[in-house]
Amino acid sequence: MDSIFDLLGNISWWMWLLIFVVLVVIYDVFINKKHIILHNFPLVGHFRYMLESIGPELRQYIVAGNREELPFNRIERGWVYASSKNVNNYEGFGTDQDINEVNYIFINNAVIPYYMPHKHVNREDPYFVACAKVMGEFHKRRRPFRPASVINVSAMSFGSLSAKAIESLNLGCKKAYAYHNTGEGGLSPYHKKGADIVFQVGTGYFGIRNEDGGFSIEKLVKLVKEYPSIRAIEIKLSQGAKPGKGGVLPASKITKEISEIRHVPMGKDVLSPPAHSTFSNMQELVDWIEEIAEETGLPVGIKAAIGKLDEWRELASIMAETNRGPDFISIDGGEGGTGAAPPSFADHVALPWIYGFTDVYKIFQARDLANHIVFIGSGKLGFPAKAAMAFAMGVDCINVAREAMLSVGCIQAQSCHTNTCPTGVATQNRWLQAGINVKDKSERVNYYFNNFRKELLEITHACGYEHPCQFTMDDVEINLGDRFIAKTLAETFMYNKTKVPFDSVATLAGCPNLGGSYRKGKETDVKEVETEDTSVADQ
Repeated sequence: MDSIFDLLGNISWWMWLLIFVVLVVIYDVFINKKHIILHNFPLVGHFRYMLESIGPELRQYIVAGNREELPFNRIERGWVYASSKNVNNYEGFGTDQDINEVNYIFINNAVIPYYMPHKHVNREDPYFVACAKVMGEFHKRRRPFRPASVINVSAMSFGSLSAKAIESLNLGCKKAYAYHNTGEGGLSPYHKKGADIVFQVGTGYFGIRNEDGGFSIEKLVKLVKEYPSIRAIEIKLSQGAKPGKGGVLPASKITKEISEIRHVPMGKDVLSPPAHSTFSNMQELVDWIEEIAEETGLPVGIKAAIGKLDEWRELASIMAETNRGPDFISIDGGEGGTGAAPPSFADHVALPWIYGFTDVYKIFQARDLANHIVFIGSGKLGFPAKAAMAFAMGVDCINVAREAMLSVGCIQAQSCHTNTCPTGVATQNRWLQAGINVKDKSERVNYYFNNFRKELLEITHACGYEHPCQFTMDDVEINLGDRFIAKTLAETFMYNKTKVPFDSVATLAGCPNLGGSYRKGKETDVKEVETEDTSVADQ
């Protein structure tokens, strides 16, 4: 035995390397039965798979240009990162956008911008932009709700996002007076840090389900009573990433904590069915909405990605005839979102936001219902110029998901569905989560929201308005091919939005149903950026 060890000890490092190479080649040629490349090109073929595995990173940081990446290019991500760090988010030397590309938008500024009086709310707080409408006001809900921010966190569940990511978002929303949508995964301890909550009810009824997996109104009522921070209920009919398809939370991502929050067993994949079991048609949906609103006293809305329109016409007819139905409607874009989905769904099922929203808005407008509903847009709208376009089309609030994740530290690794998110944002891996500093990341969410609202307000004033709700379809042009066929939104989509009742920003600030802890005269916690002395070079 000693002689064997002596022999092995006398083998030099390069001989060990040669032995390893020979063994790999033998394995690739004679044992491997799965990979043609490895069989035909032993050893060398492994480099092909290594390069393929880091291809996204190579393209993201080395190969792709500033405007080439999807879903968010480097310029867009850089703006979110800079805004969330509260550093210089400007760009110099003019735009590098292709202004002749199809669907490029142009915002028509006024000759004389809006002048803010000296005691205007936005002079004291340049970040205050509340929703111009009140959820539940028309249907006289017992606890109506005016969102204190026009930008809020869209539905992302604890389970799909990590505990620290959810906690960072919630604390950031609290500081920015925004609401935080729970997603269908239930109300976790990390949603209870003080922000307004929109509780989402999905097809799995997680957190409010009976033993058989069905919906429990008793559990929902109990939850609302225990946590008054819940300000509205959202029924998820479908989502942009996979409309009409159920979801799966793999057993590997289900911790004991998630099991208790969702009221589901451990060790099994958790399924969200494609459809609700509590209703099967629009009339039953309306009845269910009214039951939830009556029992909880809260505004109740629906969320959906848009495809066929017949059922939306039926819903509008029921609402017009009965004065019953949802208090708000969240329109999700078919472009997808944080939820993982088969490419066939993510790429082709449901309309992009801009088409889906206009189709639905026109249906309700035709029934004179536009001002009975708070319209919420969700689909890559977390940038001020796109938000201005959305408000011109009839949106009252914007929900952001991926943009909010970027503010927390997401790098668009696109591994949300693998439990290997390198930034710890979309994983239950404790080691990967450990890098998230909740205090720091919550400040970044706060800064992103406030800088977004400030810039949106500056665009609004440049167009001669006091509040974004005053944008009209004629204030934005969209490029349909070149400058000679660029048309206003009104000409393109063939409608003008219904004028939103609006008195003044001061009226919004003094509203008794205003969300968050916002009070008139209390400045938002954010420092003004010194543009000349800061840089985004460390992004």
